[in-house]
Amino acid sequence: MGKSCLLLQFTDKRFQHVHDLTIGVEFGSRMVSIDDKQIKLQIWDTAGQESFRSITRSYYRGAAGALLVYDVTRRDTFEHLASWLEDAKQHANPNMTIMLVGNKADLEHRRAVTKEEGAAFAEEHGLLFLETSAKTSANVEEAFIAAAGKICEKIDGGLDVSNESYGIKAGYGAGGREAGGGAATVGLGLGQQGAAGGARAGGCC
Repeated sequence: MGKSCLLLQFTDKRFQHVHDLTIGVEFGSRMVSIDDKQIKLQIWDTAGQESFRSITRSYYRGAAGALLVYDVTRRDTFEHLASWLEDAKQHANPNMTIMLVGNKADLEHRRAVTKEEGAAFAEEHGLLFLETSAKTSANVEEAFIAAAGKICEKIDGGLDVSNESYGIKAGYGAGGREAGGGAATVGLGLGQQGAAGGARAGGCC
């Protein structure tokens, strides 16, 4: 699916052609500016194989948002979206923002899932949606920023940031009071939709 490469592209601005299979959970973080507010995104990249699904579920609980990633060149990853989405909704807080990401959009000649199908699934389930390419960096920045921006909208709309189960920690200035100069921390989960037999090892784009 290339989700680990999406994280690497977002945090380090680089692409790695061969990436080891994620075992359990990997972490990354980056500071971003949204509406003149400094936001620290803490991102956990969870394994897509069935054998790690119980670990993945535990990370849903502390996430403010999630990027669910499928491979546009592999139909099976798209067909398992509903199962993984249901899993996320069962184990996450009800305010979680979910972005559906169709990765490897640069491989148009191998496409097995149309952009219209991805958009229709997202609309049906109330998800944000973008197609990306970790290889060319197309829409990678936009996917993470859009998800974080939606979370910030919820905060501005009155979401209780004191409830840490929502995956948000408010920033504080030197005086101990919440300040515009303090960076809020937002937790994002990055999960892939593996086929029934698990995700493929090796390769990334």
